[in-house]
Amino acid sequence: MNIRNLLCTGTALTSCFAPAAVFAQSLADAGANSSPVVDDTYSRGAGDIVVTARRRAENVQDVPIAISVVSGATLDEQGAYNISRLAQLAPTLQFYSQNPRNTFINIRGIGAPFGLTNDGFEQGVGIYIDDVYYNRIASATLDFVDVERIEVLRGPQGTLYGKNTTAGAINITTRAPSFDFEGKAEVSLGNLNFKQGKASVSGPLTDKIAARISVTGTSRRGTLYDTAKSAWIQSQDNIGVRGSLLWKATPNFNLTVSGDYNLQDPSCCAFAYGGYGPTQRAANRQYPALISYFPGYQVPSTNPYERVTDADAALAARNEHGGLSARAIWEISDANTLTSITAWRYWDWGPANDRDYTGLPIYTKVNNPTKQSQYTQEFRFSHQGAGYDVVLGLFGFHQKIHTSGVQETGTAASRWLLAPPAGGVCTPTSTALACNPAVLNNVVAINDIRLNNTSLAAFAKLNVEVTDRFTVSPGVRVNYDKKMGLYDSVVTGTASNGTRQIVSAVPGSPSFNDPWTAAQRGIQASQFFEPNFSAWNLSYDLNLRYAVTNDVNVYATYAKSFKTGGINLNGVPADANGAPILAAGTIKPEKVDHFELGFKSQFWDRRATLNVSGFWTEIKDFQANVTNGQFGTIRGYLANAEKIRTRGLEADFTIRPSERFIAHASGAYTDAKYTRFVDAPCPPELSGGTTATGSQVVGPAGVAGSLSPANCDISGQVLPGISKWAASWGAEGNVPSTLFGEEGHFYFGYDASYRSRWSSNPSPSIYTWVNGYSIQNFRAGFRTGRVDTFAWVRNAFDKDYIDLLLAGTGGNTGLIAAQVGDPRTWGGTIRLTF
Repeated sequence: MNIRNLLCTGTALTSCFAPAAVFAQSLADAGANSSPVVDDTYSRGAGDIVVTARRRAENVQDVPIAISVVSGATLDEQGAYNISRLAQLAPTLQFYSQNPRNTFINIRGIGAPFGLTNDGFEQGVGIYIDDVYYNRIASATLDFVDVERIEVLRGPQGTLYGKNTTAGAINITTRAPSFDFEGKAEVSLGNLNFKQGKASVSGPLTDKIAARISVTGTSRRGTLYDTAKSAWIQSQDNIGVRGSLLWKATPNFNLTVSGDYNLQDPSCCAFAYGGYGPTQRAANRQYPALISYFPGYQVPSTNPYERVTDADAALAARNEHGGLSARAIWEISDANTLTSITAWRYWDWGPANDRDYTGLPIYTKVNNPTKQSQYTQEFRFSHQGAGYDVVLGLFGFHQKIHTSGVQETGTAASRWLLAPPAGGVCTPTSTALACNPAVLNNVVAINDIRLNNTSLAAFAKLNVEVTDRFTVSPGVRVNYDKKMGLYDSVVTGTASNGTRQIVSAVPGSPSFNDPWTAAQRGIQASQFFEPNFSAWNLSYDLNLRYAVTNDVNVYATYAKSFKTGGINLNGVPADANGAPILAAGTIKPEKVDHFELGFKSQFWDRRATLNVSGFWTEIKDFQANVTNGQFGTIRGYLANAEKIRTRGLEADFTIRPSERFIAHASGAYTDAKYTRFVDAPCPPELSGGTTATGSQVVGPAGVAGSLSPANCDISGQVLPGISKWAASWGAEGNVPSTLFGEEGHFYFGYDASYRSRWSSNPSPSIYTWVNGYSIQNFRAGFRTGRVDTFAWVRNAFDKDYIDLLLAGTGGNTGLIAAQVGDPRTWGGTIRLTF
């Protein structure tokens, strides 16, 4: 069995899920994406996997932090061609995506708040490809292009990776240009019209210049049928191209220049009907009554697993990324190396959404197309001394974002959003505004949203060998951030006299007292503010490692980290005079205290690996996504929860008794809660009624017409998106044989994942708990050193499961929308290596 079978992953620390293979890589290459030299022979005791997670080449079993490592070959063989599928291999990595822009990645329960993305804050899981930071989380949904390996670093990584890694980092290394001609091509076909092709070729152009070019393309029919368009949606339509040139100018200096282009353009994204959960709103304003106001309308299915919806608005999810980078490595001497990484990236997001989650023309547009450009520069100097080594660095980042959004209501908006007449029946003589479609029809918000974001940092990481078995590794990072934003939303609507007027929340403004304008103002009003934020922050950590034996290490870590403060760029609540509450325009930085203990071990001549760790992380001023309780509010805003805590245990075990068989099992227990959040938004069952004041007693949950709290104390309740229990496991066996005169192996592989139930709402709701589930995958084929052909089936038992639940259209009508996971898929792959 060869390197293509390598899978190294774990929940506490990395272990190798394949026959041992040696990664020989020099310290000088630690900053480069050069391909390691691999010994393909099976050799007990040669289980070294070299990673560069700490910006230096190290055996992963010696790194005193929690890491999972997955080879590019394993990603190919198990069909994990993006981070969504990678999450099935790493139990504490969770991935959620309403669409590419509204995507969340969590590690150990933290990383990104649930809700629509806000441009003015940072994610807590940093994504790096060849040492280049990808600021936009939408890049996580793109297909991997010619990946060498992926390192998932769990826990705060602020010293070396920066302020955006309070939960962890995903460090992706692509295959580098080779001075030996090589190539790979593969084609996969499957049900749902699945088609995927990949190709890569590399070789020398001169004796000092090598090149590599890689392409990938994926297409698949959608899994959700839209009856309004008579078409399948939630499709896949991805292409990616990556090219790089490596110039070895001298034996001590090399330069790699890379460029990439990636595009998703699927028919996407919508939700199915997920259910109804009664709220405290008046019964005639909840989902069953609202639907009854539209005779002839009927939801296409009340069973989300029938995968049917009726999204009547236009849908689009065009997600385009690209960029250029230059990495220079100068080995000044045997002990000193200087690395420079310069990069420019852009992002172009072109969406169209149906945000009312019905087939009615309530909101006909809720679209926020966005353009972004970013520039990064990093310098690193590494020095290897007698009994110590050190990495020093400088980092600079500048980003510009411009969003030109639009929100528009339709002919069903008045009936759905405004109070009904007595008895709920509109007659030809009714004067109720809800009975007049013209009142809210074509209320349009034109949004101009801008951000200038600058970040500068200096950092250092030191490793000191106190003895030949005890290593102390302190680190520090000083960071400066400055954010300048603009939010300008101009809302216009038709006044009762038939003229178009600006819908203003400021008393005394033109047409302020017009009844139609007043009704429109209750749904959305114009708003303008220019938030800004700047601050210095300090991160530091201390790692201790003790080698009990050559194959057993114990470690302890303390990290003091932060996530920079943010600015709200989705609008903020207004005061009694209609002015934006400027204090809500900014949010405080998160302040993180992290503790971790663990050990990693290999035994039975390194045939077996067992790694275990425990962690405890507390975050003050946790950045959460909230709403202000106003029914018409579509987009939430950011606020600080006083404190959260996540803690848990992670373990993984791997056994490879021979080159014929390997098995692995990983598990994680994670307990993630709000320690203190006393003014959180309330869940749907405690919202929608008249707000209780003074000594009034809040009504029972889910009872129509009862009094609602202004906010809720959710201290002690769970964070969204995290399962208390998660696991992955699998095995592969092979038998030597000959097929068509070619010597190779027949093999059979199995892998699976499990997660327990989890909350899909920022404030836990009885209506949005997602049931736990397990997914089983199988593959079988014949492999030689040149050709690999196999059949595969994913979600083999066609398990029905939910990816995401959310409260639709304002949150208190009782409508629950569901995003359903993939059904069983199957197909075959042929891969040629030359």
